[in-house]
Amino acid sequence: MAQIATILSLLMILTLVRAERPVIHRQSRARAFIQSQCQTTLYPDLCIRSLSYYAVDFTTTLSHRKLAQIAVKVSLAKAESTRAYITGVANHLNQTKDKGYLSVRECLDRINDGVDLLTNCIKEAQKIKDDGGNNNDFPWRASNIQTWMSSALTDVSVCVDGFSGRALGGKTKAMIKAKVLNLQQLTSIALALFNRFAARYRSTHVAIKP
Repeated sequence: MAQIATILSLLMILTLVRAERPVIHRQSRARAFIQSQCQTTLYPDLCIRSLSYYAVDFTTTLSHRKLAQIAVKVSLAKAESTRAYITGVANHLNQTKDKGYLSVRECLDRINDGVDLLTNCIKEAQKIKDDGGNNNDFPWRASNIQTWMSSALTDVSVCVDGFSGRALGGKTKAMIKAKVLNLQQLTSIALALFNRFAARYRSTHVAIKP
């Protein structure tokens, strides 16, 4: 009986291992896909680090559309966390009547605008399907997303440039600039990956009118 139980246990283990192999293989392919696509961005190392975490969620093929959507979501998450940090700083500076409050408030306004724009990008991107679907409105949707992401990137850049003066303390200013710079890079990555997806989508889905 003991031998039978051992054999059954081994068979169960082998079955589980065989079942996991295809999943692991697809996850490895997803990581490889992320690495190859990230090489087309300005910040490939950051791109790979920020997106590879999501490879484990894909037991099916990771498409250009899905990768672009993930990149925008990562950028939005960073924008929201950056906004939360800058909001805390702004509130403290306002309470203490610090002269650096105005520059932080202006930066916060830009980040708030960026959060709204990136949120709109995600909503619009979710209406685009891998299999084409109704692709007649794709050029319009893609243009909206590219315009909004470009505007969000501009907002972040203006925020960074706004700290060139000395009104704000060095440590606080350095922390804000580091967070905003990281947001700027992630937004740049998201825009690059969406542009790449949009170019491929147009070439394979959008019909050319006679």
